[in-house]
This record gives sequence, C-alpha cells and structure tokens, in this order.
Amino acid sequence: MKILLSWLGDYIDTGLSAERIAEILSDLGLPCEGIEHLDGDTVIDVEITSNRGDCLSYIGIARELAVATGKELKLPQVHLDESGRNVTKFASVEIREPDLCGRYTARVIEGVKVGPSPDWLRRRLEAVGLRSVSNVVDATNYVMMETGQPPHAFDYVRITNGKIIVRKALNGERLVSIDGSQCLLEPGMLIIADPKGPVAIAGVMGGLDTEVSGTTTTILLEDAYFNPVSVRTTSRKLVLPSEAAYRFERIVDIENIDWASKRTAQLIIQVAGGKVAKGVVDVYPRKCSAKQVTLRLSRLSKLLGLEIPPERTVEILSGLGFEPQLQRDSALCSVPSWRSDIYREVDLIEEVGRAYGYDKIPTRQKIEIEATAADVRHKLTESIVQYLNGCGFYETVTISFVDDKVAAFFKAEGSKGCLSVKDVSRKGASVLRQVLLGSLLSVYKTNLNVGNLPCRIFEFADIYIPTGKVKELPLEKNMLSLVCDSELRDLHGVIEGLVQTIDRQARIEFDSAELPWAEIGATVVVNGVIIGTTGIFSRAIKEHFDFKAVIPCGAELEFDRLMGLRQGTIRAKSIPRYPAIVRDLSLVVDEHTPWANIAKAVEAEAPPELESVRFVGIYRGDIIPSGKKSVTFSLRFRDEDGTLTHEMVDRFQVNILHSLSSRIGAELRTA
Repeated sequence: MKILLSWLGDYIDTGLSAERIAEILSDLGLPCEGIEHLDGDTVIDVEITSNRGDCLSYIGIARELAVATGKELKLPQVHLDESGRNVTKFASVEIREPDLCGRYTARVIEGVKVGPSPDWLRRRLEAVGLRSVSNVVDATNYVMMETGQPPHAFDYVRITNGKIIVRKALNGERLVSIDGSQCLLEPGMLIIADPKGPVAIAGVMGGLDTEVSGTTTTILLEDAYFNPVSVRTTSRKLVLPSEAAYRFERIVDIENIDWASKRTAQLIIQVAGGKVAKGVVDVYPRKCSAKQVTLRLSRLSKLLGLEIPPERTVEILSGLGFEPQLQRDSALCSVPSWRSDIYREVDLIEEVGRAYGYDKIPTRQKIEIEATAADVRHKLTESIVQYLNGCGFYETVTISFVDDKVAAFFKAEGSKGCLSVKDVSRKGASVLRQVLLGSLLSVYKTNLNVGNLPCRIFEFADIYIPTGKVKELPLEKNMLSLVCDSELRDLHGVIEGLVQTIDRQARIEFDSAELPWAEIGATVVVNGVIIGTTGIFSRAIKEHFDFKAVIPCGAELEFDRLMGLRQGTIRAKSIPRYPAIVRDLSLVVDEHTPWANIAKAVEAEAPPELESVRFVGIYRGDIIPSGKKSVTFSLRFRDEDGTLTHEMVDRFQVNILHSLSSRIGAELRTA
C-alpha cells in the first residue's frame, strides 16, 4: 500500500516526517518497505498483512496513526445534492446468491461529462501507481484508495432495463473485461449480469461493453460486498488480478458500503458534473449483527507482562473504534464493522499492546531457563529413530494432504468419506490423509527417480479419520510409517526388532489380513493386540506411482500402542555354557500357507529346549508339485543344564514334524 504524504494529510495532521511516520507504522505492525521522494512529495510503501484489509486505505492508515499519536482523525464530509427523480425509476437489483454477495448498492448519476481528470486527482493516483483513465474512473479509484471499498461505474444506457442481477455464471458464458482479456466463465463464478447476460465479474473487473466512455452521460454506480473466497478463486482461475479483487479478498467493510457509495458519487459530481438521483437501491439480504468481545484488564496485564493504566486502555480501544464500556475489571467492546480480524479477547489484547508500544515491555539483564527431563514420549521417539537409523532407514517429513487418487488408495478401515479443503492453491493435494503410507510413497518415488536406491524411509506423523458426524472434528492418530524396497520378511524383521527394543518379552505375530492397499497384507499383533499393518503394495498402487523395477513394501504402526508396551529394563544374559544343535527342515506345503501358520504349528509341540525358529527361504521348482511350495527354516535347540544329544533332538524333531503334518498338512521334503 503506497501512501502519498500530502494525500494522507487530508485525514490526519501529524506534523511528523515521513521517516517518523514509517517508524510508527512499523511499531504498529505495518512495516515500511521503502520511502520515495517524488516531486516535492513523499511516498511511503507500507506492507499490509492479509488480515488487515481495513488498512488498505488512507482512512485506515490515518486511524492507526491517530491512535498512536493522539492526533484527530478527519473523515471526508459527504453531502449529496439529489435530484427529484427517484433512483428506483432507473435501476433495480436482484441478488440470487446471498452467500456470495452480502450487499449490493446502486446509485444513478445523470448529466456527467466524461473527460480528463483535474491535475490534483491525476497526480495523486499516479504517485501511488494507478494509471489515470478519465475523471469518472479516476474518481472511483480515488475513493477505493481512500476508503478501501472498490466501487465500479457502469455506462447506464448499456445496462438492459437498468436491472442488475448478481448470479453465478452459466456454462459457456463469456465476457471481455475492460483490459481486453477474453474470459471464459465457469459455472460457480459470481458475475454481475443484466437480463441479456454478463456485464462484469463480481469483485474482479468490469466488462468492456459496459465501461464508461467519452459518450457516457449517465452512470450506474455499484458499491458491494462480495465473498472473499469467491473473488479470490475467480481472479486466480481467470488470471485476472486487480486492485479491487485484492481488497475484496481481504474483506471490505459491509456496513460502510452506502457511505462509500455516497462519497464516490460526491467525487464524481465534483470532477465530472451531473446530478445523482434521489435515494439508493440497497439490497442487504442478511444484515450482520455487531460482535461484542469482553477484555479482562487482569488478563491484559498477565499476557503482555506490563501494567497499562485502565484509562490508556480505554483511550486506545476508543481510538480504534471499539467503543469500550468499563465493567469493574473488564471492558465490553463492540467490534467495528471494518475490523473483521477481531474475534477473541486475545485479539483485543494484541490491539492494546501494539498501540501502547511493545518497546515498553520491560527487559531483564538475565533470564532464567529451567531444564526439564525429556518425557516418556520423547525418549521413545528418540529410541525408535536411533534403532531405525541403524537399520538403514532415513526419517522424512511430509505435509498432511494428499491428492484424490492417493486418498482413494489409502482409506482407513470404516472411514466415511474424506475431509478436504476448497483452497484453490491446493488443487493437487487437498485431501487430509487417513493413512500415512501414501505420503511416504511420494517421497519414495522422488528418491527412485533420482536413482537413490536402496531407499528406506520412515516418518512420525498424524492421520485424520472422519467420524461421519457433521461439525465434528476428525479422529487424529499419531502413526509410525515405514516404506522400503526390501523383501517383506526383512521389514517384518525390522518391526520385530523395533518392538523388542521397547519390550524384550513381547510376543509378536503377523496375521494374514486383507488390506485395501496391499497385494499381500498382515496385521501386526503384539501381546494379542493389533498395533498396525504391513504388506506389499498392490499392483494398482505400483502402476499409479510407476514402480516398474521395484516392489516396495510398507508398514504403519500406532505410536500410542507402542507407547503402551512395557518398557522395562533390558537385562544382559550370560553367554550360554552348553552348545546348541541346529536342524534345518524343508517342508512342502500348500502355496497359500503363510509362515505364521508354520510357526504356530512348530510352537504347538515345541519343547523348552527349542531356543529359536528362523525362516530361511522359499523354493518353487520342477520337483515341487503345482500349487505347492518348499519352505526352509532352521530350529535351534539348547539345554541350559547340560549338553543335548542328537538322539534327544531327533525326538523333538519327530514331534514337531507330526504337529506340522496334522495341523497344516506339511510333508518333509527329502529331495
């Protein structure tokens, strides 16, 4: 926002230099980006944050300075000498989309003479970067800079029957904007139309056919309030930025629209002549009620860390237009219509603090820092990160949004729909993820494209599962997700080791399960409780991510379930005194027999001397019947009280083979 110092003087007489004004505005949260001296005048370039649409105007800036300096704010005196002809005989307004157009006013000015602007008007606009067009158009731009409310002037005779219709565009409708852009309007875009068709794009730009020209003698003056999201979306889609859209996107003052309309009409008559018809067409479908917020003075002191006299607090709030009413230890404030950013008590505290001066907050020569021990969650996270790094995994950080396709692949069990945002800037990834794996696969894909293989990655992050109830926040879960291009059994080994770093005595199982994202899937069961899932990604997912030469697998574990495991002290064991005997067995089993079933059959007849069961590999070949596979595993036996004999181990083996045969129909492979 460029501020011409002489123009600013119309609204406040500070008597200060440009440098001092820039310093004050910076202290108020409106930093100065530069000062330019121009033809005996000065232009201050002020940065306005997106929530302060009220400061995109000279009056808004002057109001801020008035509070900080104690000087008087001077508003323009508006008076219209109206004709005897009522405006309702000229114009009518119909709002078909009250959610997108909160208010629309129309005035008619007859007898204007369009021509060049006077020098004072032209110089002021050009100093702040606006091109002079004509006296009528320049007057509308002047008032936009003055009040922050963008008006628009139509050539009245080009509006069919003087009827304004605020509606959404129809499929296939087109409009040539005043800058010559050919605009193909999409359904959903808010437009201004007459009975024949579009005449302007609401809040963005007017149409070429109805613009004010040298032959214009009667003007229909628009001042309105348009939905910020609607204006922003339309402006971005059409690639049609404008000063008007910039202000509508940041919310204009809906209550002062009629005053701004009067001010515009007054200035048009001043520079172009004419007379305004009596009255105004003002369509205001849903009048807003004033917001009230209570400020506790005790809370003010506690939050800011300094004592501000109550009278100074009231003075600041009054200057900002909040009309405070003191009630013992609190002040009841009515939020002015131009301050759309104020909702809560803390917002008012910020207003008082910045106006009073953050530089008045006392400082100390020394500060005290109290060190606290890491909590259990933090310690466990560090332990898991250290373990996974040792397994060759690298931590990654992703955003919480995925695209529609990935969201369809990775849905939580029992989920009812998806949560998404309508922000036009998130066209590619607008859905809140319900499973973390989809985000990690995108990172894996990036590494694959640059040849960074082998690739093992993990992430701690939240997922969001809709409850299916209206206006109820989604269920958030913190997850640990892993993706790698190793074999699934290697990933299972990593998970087993991870769990055992937390609970050495944990009983870990992988039970076969049908997972929507997995070609081969399993649930991770620890001590009888499901803590997550694991599997090889399905063919559809591999095709979507274009995985041709790799077959990645992944796992997702609930972090809170890991937190719930017993985190006891790890005790060292002495090296065994007696040797072990290892037996390798190769079994022929049905193709669909999972390893978990084999392990359970072994455990059913396992003697106390069985120390471990280790999977070795799978073989399929000519000597193996169709529909069968050969599974090789290793059994290790050891007796802590003495040396085992091979005869004893033979008996153990016979019992185990009998269990395997009776439970899963396994046969010992001899060739």
